[in-house]
Amino acid sequence: MQRPQYANMPPAHSPPLHHPVPQHVSTVPQLRSPPPPQPPSQPQSGYGYAQQGGAPPGQPGAGGYNMPPAFGGFINDPTAQLGFQMGRSAVGAGQAYVEQNFGRFISVAALKHYFNVTNSYVANKLYIVLAPWWHRPWSRAQRMSSNPQDTYYLPPREDLNSPDMYIPMMALVTYIVLSTLLAGLRGAFHPELLGYTATTAISVMLLEILTIKAGTFVLNISSSSQLLDLVAYSGYKFVGVIVSLLLSSLCSHLNFGGSWISWGVFLYCFFANAFFLLRSLRYVLLPDESGQGVGGGAAGYTVARSQRRWRTQFLFIYSYPIQFAFMLWLSSV
Repeated sequence: MQRPQYANMPPAHSPPLHHPVPQHVSTVPQLRSPPPPQPPSQPQSGYGYAQQGGAPPGQPGAGGYNMPPAFGGFINDPTAQLGFQMGRSAVGAGQAYVEQNFGRFISVAALKHYFNVTNSYVANKLYIVLAPWWHRPWSRAQRMSSNPQDTYYLPPREDLNSPDMYIPMMALVTYIVLSTLLAGLRGAFHPELLGYTATTAISVMLLEILTIKAGTFVLNISSSSQLLDLVAYSGYKFVGVIVSLLLSSLCSHLNFGGSWISWGVFLYCFFANAFFLLRSLRYVLLPDESGQGVGGGAAGYTVARSQRRWRTQFLFIYSYPIQFAFMLWLSSV
C-alpha cells in the first residue's frame, strides 16, 4: 500500500529557530534584613573589657554588637542588693540568737577550744588512745594570762594531752556507718537499722553524760571546763569499739581464731581505753598540791583527803566497770 502524494512538499531544510532577546533589562533588588537596633551604652562588665564597639580580648570583633553585662546586671540591681543585705542581717540575727540561747547552757567560745585541732594532733592522739602504755608525760601544758594568778590550758593543736571533741564526733559517725555496713555484709541489713544504731550510740553517750554529771555534782565539780573535758573523754571509747569491730569481722571472714580472737581484741581495746582515761582524768578529779587542777582560772585549788578518796573511787569506777559495760553494749550491736 502506497502513501498518498501531496502537492506542496515540505522544504528540505527548515529555517533555524531564534529565541527572543529582551530589549529592556530590569534588575530585581536583593532583600536583606535590617540591622538590629543598637542598645544603650552599658557600663564596664565584671570581666574588665569594654562593652561598646569591641569584643573580649583575644576574640575577633563582633561587628559593633555590644556585650551584655555580667550576670545580666543582676549584681548591680538595687533589689538584689537589698536582698543581700536582708540575708546578711538574717544570718547575723540567727547567730546572735544561737549564741544568746545556747550560751545559757554552754559557752560557745569554750566549745570552739575543743575543735582547734590539726592533722598531726589527730594522728598522734589516735595512737595514744590505742597504745597509751608508753606515753609520757600526761600533764597538760598551761599558759599564763594577763593576770599572773590565772592560767589556762593550751588548745589541742598546741598540746597533745589536751582533750578534743573532733575525734569523738568523727568516731561516733564512723561507728554508726560501720555497724550498718557490717550488718549488710552479714545479710541482716534493713532500713531501720541505721536509725536504731544511731539511737543506741546517742543513748549511750547521753547515759554516760548523765552519769558524769551526777558524779561531778556529788564530788562538787562545778566548773564548766571540767564538764566539757569529761564529755570529750567519754567519746574516745568509740575508737576502740571501731577497731574491735573491724578486726573481729575480718577474723570471722577469714575463719581465723574464732570467738577468742574477738574477745582478745575487745579486751585489749577496753584496757587501753581504761588506762588512757585513768591517766588523763587524773588532773581533773585529783589535783595535786602543785596546782595541777583544771584550767579556766580554777587551777591551783586542792581537795580534802576524804573528798580525794571519793574522787579516786569514782575515777576507777568510771574508767573500768562503766566503760566495760558501755563498750560491750556498743560492740554487740
